[in-house]
Amino acid sequence: MCSSDLGMLRLSKMTDYGVVVMGRLASRPDERQSAADVAANTGLPPATVGQVLKALATGGLVSGTRGAQGGYLLSRRPEAISVAEIVVALDGPVAITACVEGADDPCSVEATCLLKGSWDAVNIAIEDALKQVTLADMLAPLFQFNPPPTELREATP
Repeated sequence: MCSSDLGMLRLSKMTDYGVVVMGRLASRPDERQSAADVAANTGLPPATVGQVLKALATGGLVSGTRGAQGGYLLSRRPEAISVAEIVVALDGPVAITACVEGADDPCSVEATCLLKGSWDAVNIAIEDALKQVTLADMLAPLFQFNPPPTELREATP
């Protein structure tokens, strides 16, 4: 079977954008950044950045302040924010199929399915893997060539 024939497990574009937005905020940890600034510096559409920041704020990953000196900051250091948290903030709980415990979409064959509950182990493994990767891990290749500001390097435990 050709690799192009295989399906692919993908995170949503919103989660991808969320990591980009969080990365931008992490690149200047002590500087409040407006949604417009984040959009201009990431190349993402302003409306999308606004949606992402709102979801991240609701998820407790960023804090926002209104007004002339307002903007957004990460709520915690990048080392303390997992990719799983970003996924949950933007897409809800990790659920790779409709029959995973806690999935929002009902399964049409749940009552007669012989594999009911079997996907839970796979879902848990994926969720655990996402919990092990932090925002700092995602940014490490960038910082390898462009060291972060001193404050961010000193914040590492």
